[in-house]
Amino acid sequence: MAMAKPAASPKVAPSSVQPGLRRGRWVLLGFAVLAGMIVLAWPRVEGYAMTGSAYGARVACSCRFVGGRPLGDCRKDFEPGMDLITLSEDTAARSVTARFPMVARQTATYREGWGCVLEPWSR
Repeated sequence: MAMAKPAASPKVAPSSVQPGLRRGRWVLLGFAVLAGMIVLAWPRVEGYAMTGSAYGARVACSCRFVGGRPLGDCRKDFEPGMDLITLSEDTAARSVTARFPMVARQTATYREGWGCVLEPWSR
């Protein structure tokens, strides 16, 4: 008596079972690595941003209120690489505020006999 062989089920490659799930894992891993890099680099970025904005405020304040130049002309005195620093002035208070987007902001105020002085840093 001959027995019929059961029909073989088609073999499916494991990589083609759920390609969306495999891609999702790589995307999740990529985001985790990126988040880890940001967490590790944040103190350095924040330090550079605070220093750059303090430097920008002090230099621009001196340029504007000691040198008497327009604020737009004061960017010439910045070091290379300070393109992200933005400046704003308060003529009534005789101060200039420099900002690094979403990270740091520093203000320098002109004081007679002292020149431009940075406001105390706050964290």
